[in-house]
Amino acid sequence: MPLILDGVPAAHLARRWAVPQVAALRLVASTLDTAHELGASGAAHGTTVIAEEQTAGRGRDGRHWHSPVGGVWLSMLVRSPHADLRMVSLRAGLVVADALDELLGSPRARLKWPNDVLIDDRKIAGVLSEGRWQGNMLQWLAVGIGINVWNDIPPQLAHRAVSLREFLPDIRRLDVLDRLVPGITAIGASAPHLSESESRAFAERDWLRGRVLRAPVAGRASGIRGDGALLVESGGAITPVLDGHVDI
Repeated sequence: MPLILDGVPAAHLARRWAVPQVAALRLVASTLDTAHELGASGAAHGTTVIAEEQTAGRGRDGRHWHSPVGGVWLSMLVRSPHADLRMVSLRAGLVVADALDELLGSPRARLKWPNDVLIDDRKIAGVLSEGRWQGNMLQWLAVGIGINVWNDIPPQLAHRAVSLREFLPDIRRLDVLDRLVPGITAIGASAPHLSESESRAFAERDWLRGRVLRAPVAGRASGIRGDGALLVESGGAITPVLDGHVDI
């Protein structure tokens, strides 16, 4: 039986979102895997994969988890010779935050460098970008996004994770996707550094700024640089960190 997403047949979604293809799956290990398979077969920029459920959704540092029915589990192909993993991930986080703020009717979404989106100090979404290269030439990026919409949060995680339905009881995944997919499609063509407006938008949502970190570098978070590096202040010196796991 063809997949129906919130009353809309999956076959109608590509036209609805103005993307070349939407692969809508009931069950998959990870939408990122499917996106890479489609990339290898020549699928176009903007090709989108969504799943009802993931059995091995991926996060940073090799983490895997089950993504239950009710969330937005999405990956999109980005084909651009100028695309950068760090910039694409940061911009995707901004798109997610914008979509959530629009739905909530107020600026509540915060960004935790490098890839988490939080509301009221609890994680509601995450972003993970992966690339595939041929030699030194980038072939494509796959941008993976997971958003808790109306899926249940396990009791043991309720203090640090949240679903959108806690704030919007009647929320649909389609309400999120209609705002998310067009925004993600546009980020591949962006400049290799954050623009002034993007930097300002991140600063307004920067959850880490001012917090004392133990890792990736000990010190106080002091914002991010235009190339996406986290800035950490310690002893009067600023250390830029391009990658790493944050520990507070």
